[in-house]
Amino acid sequence: MTSAVVPDHPWLLPGALTTGGQPARRPRRTTRDWLVDGTFFLLALAFLVAAHYDARQAQPEFALNAGPSWLVGVDTLAGLLAVAALWVRRRWPVALALVLLPVGLFSVTAGVALLVVLFTVVVHRAFPVAAAVVGLHLLAVPVSLRLRPDPVLSDLAAVILVGSLIAATVAWGMFVRARRQLILSLRDRAERAEAEQQLRVTQARQVERTRIAREMHDVLAHRISLLSLHAGALEFRPDAPPPEIARAAGVIRASAHTALEDLRAVIGVLRADTAASDAPEPPQPTLADVPALVGEARAAGMRVELTDGVREPTAVPAALGRTGYRIVQEGLTNARKHAPGVVATVALTGGPADGLTIEIRNRWPVGGPVAPEIPGTGTGLVGIAERVSLAGGRLTHGRDDTGDFHLTAWLPWPT
Repeated sequence: MTSAVVPDHPWLLPGALTTGGQPARRPRRTTRDWLVDGTFFLLALAFLVAAHYDARQAQPEFALNAGPSWLVGVDTLAGLLAVAALWVRRRWPVALALVLLPVGLFSVTAGVALLVVLFTVVVHRAFPVAAAVVGLHLLAVPVSLRLRPDPVLSDLAAVILVGSLIAATVAWGMFVRARRQLILSLRDRAERAEAEQQLRVTQARQVERTRIAREMHDVLAHRISLLSLHAGALEFRPDAPPPEIARAAGVIRASAHTALEDLRAVIGVLRADTAASDAPEPPQPTLADVPALVGEARAAGMRVELTDGVREPTAVPAALGRTGYRIVQEGLTNARKHAPGVVATVALTGGPADGLTIEIRNRWPVGGPVAPEIPGTGTGLVGIAERVSLAGGRLTHGRDDTGDFHLTAWLPWPT
């Protein structure tokens, strides 16, 4: 699995971006958060000191917070409380903004602290909540100027100035919030894409294991049918000469051992872990292995006639040859199960320009098809039809006009 990207300097990220995109009630404050909070605190404190010093000047009519001496003291005390409260602004931004709303009506020294709190509300809360809080503070601006009129600017100019500062703070906060949401959205999309990629890889591995299991199932069914045929021959001729009995018993033993190995391989593929599917796939049969398949059926006592009319057999694509081999294997297996003792003919014709045609024919047994001694899944021809369909070919099977069972498959030959 692909690991998540770890930033080179995680301490430069805000706490809201270090939770992996998951909502956190109290995200841990990072080094960057401590630096930002300290900077805001120092700026608010510096403005408080400047405003307090200005109120103590010799010409109070030009001071920022001109007024009675007791009001200056209350203003400074309220400003100190507002500046100190900045250290908890991340935990309770809305509550702090509402608590400081009355302070903003008369305190000039708390001006920067109020802007920082409004900035925090816009960054950390949804737009409707932030708009309501900012709207209340904007409505409080004319009341504040009425209680503490500016000695230099007119009321209209003072309202415009304060409103511009609040608007700039809100715009900055909206930009920061939008940027964080974009980062979280991109992170979520990346994690989702990674999860989907892992799911596709897992599904592809599962499909590949299923395909290998189907291949092995076909081979296993073929070998078990041969095993049944040899056992039936021994049962039919118990008085056969000892050499023939010994040879048939040896073939049964070898077929049983091979079938057991195939069964173990099938179970191993189906039980394999995802990581185990990376193991190399065993060699798959091709069209060149059809004569060996026919020879194996003949050795089991089945009468098979093979006609190989394929042009340029060395140019047969691997996928086409594998599909053709499976068709012949399934056709011979069905003939051996349902029409024992009859002659089966296999004809391979075609070339790169015409495609590959496979015909398997056997006489219809007297009295109808024989029920197989070894039960099968009943989906052999269905699986072959699926293979042919996926290869873009055509498959027909059934009794023809002569009464024989006829299976014909045509497969395109890519050039």
